[in-house]
Amino acid sequence: MKSGGVIGLGGIGGGVAQCLQRSGQLSAIYDVRAEAAGNVPGAPAMSATPRELAAASDCVLIAVLNGAQTIAVLDGPDGVLAANKPGQTVILLSTISMSDLATSQKLCADAGVTLIDCGVTNGPKSGENGLICLAGGSDADMAAAKPIFDGFAGSVIHMGGPGAGMAAKIARNTTYFGCMRAGYEGAVIARNYGVDLQQMRLALSGDPDGGGGLEGALAMMVRPDAAGNEQETAIRNYFMGLMIKDLEVAIEEAAKFGARLPMVEMIIDNALSTSGLEHPLGQPLQQ
Repeated sequence: MKSGGVIGLGGIGGGVAQCLQRSGQLSAIYDVRAEAAGNVPGAPAMSATPRELAAASDCVLIAVLNGAQTIAVLDGPDGVLAANKPGQTVILLSTISMSDLATSQKLCADAGVTLIDCGVTNGPKSGENGLICLAGGSDADMAAAKPIFDGFAGSVIHMGGPGAGMAAKIARNTTYFGCMRAGYEGAVIARNYGVDLQQMRLALSGDPDGGGGLEGALAMMVRPDAAGNEQETAIRNYFMGLMIKDLEVAIEEAAKFGARLPMVEMIIDNALSTSGLEHPLGQPLQQ
């Protein structure tokens, strides 16, 4: 498996394409936004369709927004699977529901195509071979895809068989955004008493087995104030949109097992403050 084509050239896919371009493995790119090609200097000309991209690639990497977009780029006369390449591998980098993943897996299986579900983290480092990949697939499929993973990933954690990568990413998101909420509420106390948040990060660091390793919980709180700062407001709104999308997936998955996620529900209900877009000194008491 020598070449990879990337569908979706946003924050994740654009970075993955940059890495594969540097390694000499990038065969094709596709995005519904023509201007997105500018995210990957020196890349091949934009493919007209996902089908054309798949025809030019040993492996197809999909980094779109959600499950509906994933299914759309796989299926139909212009989709990846219409290239009719049994034995091809698709690496799905998007976070989608397990139901949408099952639909995608069936589409690929019916076409003789291997699908590796691969949740990713450390997105800001995607263009620097910094992605941490949580992959689900057989040992044989993971071994076959190793050259492509080596071309863009910082590390690959094989979480288990098909589906395990996506389930792990949903579980990780639930934990991560819970920490972000805890960071906001801890910062409320710190800010109101004049405690420096950078010093608080030091206090939260250290050995995870000894109660440390929590400094990331303040990641959004130590960023510049969003008030009057359009760029920072846009960054925080983007974060909030991804957070809500991913946590709604977590709620959907828990419901399949008859379980609620009260913390997740609360974070969604208080998404603005969790994202640092309102009430930096604390949400007011109910009157």
